[in-house]
Amino acid sequence: MREIVELNETLSNKIAAGEVVERPSSVVKELVENSLDAGSTIIEIKVKEAGIGEIRVIDNGKGIGEEDVVTAFKRHATSKIKDEHDLFRIRTLGFRGEALPSIASVSRLQIVTAKEGEDGTKVILDGGKLVKHEKAKARKGTDITVSDLFYNTPARLKYVKSLHTEMGHITDVVNRLALSNPNVSIRLQHHERILLHTNGNGDIRQVLAAIYGKNIARNMIPIRDRSLDFSIEGYISRPEITRASRNYLSVLINGRFIKNYSLAKAILEGYKTLLPIGRFPIALIAVEMDPLLVDVNVHPAKLEVRLSKEQELNELIATTIKQAFKKEQLIPQGSVPTAPKKQTSFQTELELEPSKDAKTGDKQTYQHQERFTREKLLPVHEMKKLYEPADQPEAFKAPVPDEVKLPQPPPVHVEEEVQPPERIPALYPIGQMHGTYILAQNENGLYLIDQHAAQERIKYEYFREKLGRVENEWQQLLVPITLEFSGDEFIKIIEYKEELMKVGVLLEEFGMNSFIIRSHPAWFPKGQEKMIVEQMIEQLLTMKKVDVKKLREEAAIMMSCKAAIKANRHLRDDEIQALLDELRRAEDPFTCPHGRPVIVHFSVTDLEKMFKRIM
Repeated sequence: MREIVELNETLSNKIAAGEVVERPSSVVKELVENSLDAGSTIIEIKVKEAGIGEIRVIDNGKGIGEEDVVTAFKRHATSKIKDEHDLFRIRTLGFRGEALPSIASVSRLQIVTAKEGEDGTKVILDGGKLVKHEKAKARKGTDITVSDLFYNTPARLKYVKSLHTEMGHITDVVNRLALSNPNVSIRLQHHERILLHTNGNGDIRQVLAAIYGKNIARNMIPIRDRSLDFSIEGYISRPEITRASRNYLSVLINGRFIKNYSLAKAILEGYKTLLPIGRFPIALIAVEMDPLLVDVNVHPAKLEVRLSKEQELNELIATTIKQAFKKEQLIPQGSVPTAPKKQTSFQTELELEPSKDAKTGDKQTYQHQERFTREKLLPVHEMKKLYEPADQPEAFKAPVPDEVKLPQPPPVHVEEEVQPPERIPALYPIGQMHGTYILAQNENGLYLIDQHAAQERIKYEYFREKLGRVENEWQQLLVPITLEFSGDEFIKIIEYKEELMKVGVLLEEFGMNSFIIRSHPAWFPKGQEKMIVEQMIEQLLTMKKVDVKKLREEAAIMMSCKAAIKANRHLRDDEIQALLDELRRAEDPFTCPHGRPVIVHFSVTDLEKMFKRIM
């Protein structure tokens, strides 16, 4: 009796559906990707009961010919690849030929489609079995409806979460597809409610606004860079705009949204010390690369990819983000309550909103009021300094009378050097609040500075540079450090002893499952030697290597926190001024090493609004 049998097509499709159709959002993803591959410029997604009841996707793509409609629902039927050569140069979103038969096998499906200038075709399938195939009136494009998802696989239906959860997954998928296709108008509707509608004009800012809101879209920073193998561009949120999870990090590879822990980590590396612990930015990074350097055929749902030269790409992303922040003034604005105003389109607001000064961020239409009120904000002795000829700001210098004609030198072409905005402007102390916050001012408004966070940033940059200079220097210990481990850890550590020797830690076996250390690298913080060695060993046991750069970074953070002035300490005027001057010289003066803000700004306009001097 034969024991090995060939599975029938229906059962094979159901098994494939277990990998491809994980939940309703998987269906939406596959159908919308097919619409995008078909060259659609308008895609409408209508959902009922979070996709369990019905998912309908309507597009204006090239459609499917009558002779191909039924074939499209057979396993591994595709128009995207013809041979092995195509498999390694994939530019389309779908190519496996598994999606349509897998979806049809676990639902009731109807498709109405037509190509340009041809009659339409209507096909109905129930659980993957063909029920009807006939001609139909249809415009160019495809209208596909998936109903009663998982009706014939109750075990799969049992694992579907609440409607709110499933609708959240659908929205997330559509948002990312919209971000990767700003030139396509995409509309998502759940029952009668519109959840997303993009206009498809190619402006990624307007897609960001539709998803995250206009204020966030305005405050995102554009990035762009390239190397020999990669080209990247996108938008990153300012450090004060954060979320509680990594779900807002979107990475696209050749137009395909992918999940990659390493690339997400590279984005966070670019924000190093600018984010509080447990908070994550909003980012969209689009990567273009030779298809030969990426294998998209490693995951049934095509969410994960395998990259060549991944480390090079990680470094490019992290460096590009760091460089973008160095050109920005990252002082967050204080929150000011505003009266509700009539909603207008994002594009209209972008075009009609008064322009902002690149240096201060204050609206030019209010600048004359700020100039008028600055005398009220500054103490007399500081006001005097501002009006001394050497220090006089350009905006307040007396204009040259019209009737005086000054001789003009001949025009000379000079290549202008682009200067980054001033990291922190000159600040004049007002005083201290609760022994914790420094109040300062200038012509642009009021500034609040957390004195502990400020000095922590200053000390961190000092210790980071100091520790970074130390190379092959060792410190002998008067009393050796003793370390004890479990039996299995002890055996693994012996295996990696040479790795520790390379970074200056020499372990000597000492009794049962124990080591002693008689010397260590000189950069170890005093009193923290044992903890640093334990961290090194922990890295070895988990990653099989020691990241000295990361350890030095953590040591600098720890040392800066201990050395910084604490809250509730009252400072003299000269100490406050010295701290502000040092902060201005810092490389990244906006956050402490843990990502907490150092300084917050309230412009004169903000204050005028708070006190209803202007509306």
